[in-house]
Amino acid sequence: MIIDAVLTNLHDAPAEERRELDACHRETVVLPSAALVKRVQRVVTDHGRELGIRLPPGSADLRDGDVLLRDETGIVVVGVEPTDVLVIAPRSIEEMGATAHALGNRHLQAQFFGADSEYGAEVMVVQYDHTVADFLVARGVPHDRQERVMPVPFRHAEHTH
Repeated sequence: MIIDAVLTNLHDAPAEERRELDACHRETVVLPSAALVKRVQRVVTDHGRELGIRLPPGSADLRDGDVLLRDETGIVVVGVEPTDVLVIAPRSIEEMGATAHALGNRHLQAQFFGADSEYGAEVMVVQYDHTVADFLVARGVPHDRQERVMPVPFRHAEHTH
């Protein structure tokens, strides 16, 4: 079977639809974050069902909770493997600016979250890199290494000079 569209997302579905989906038998396709950006791929569910994914150009990246298939046997949902990240919590706007500038010079992608997020603070999250961790320790910037399912996949940053 070829999947050519995401039906809905469990996290975004209205309450009534979510109750319906939660009542269905669920199979999960567990993907690493890097695979979320691929438009064409072959996947296998945790029950051994093979599926092809062929999303049209311009489609949004896959996300944790995306429902790929709903049929008489149940639903197939995307699950995302946690990513090894550094959660950086600068104490001031100056510390944030200096840290973001230094990491930007490395062309390292960052995601930013507010105090109302699951982090409970204003933080910058980057993929783990030992040189970045060393930089943060040397500068005394508060940070923590965690395994997180990221809402948006990290992409390789392209640039020109």
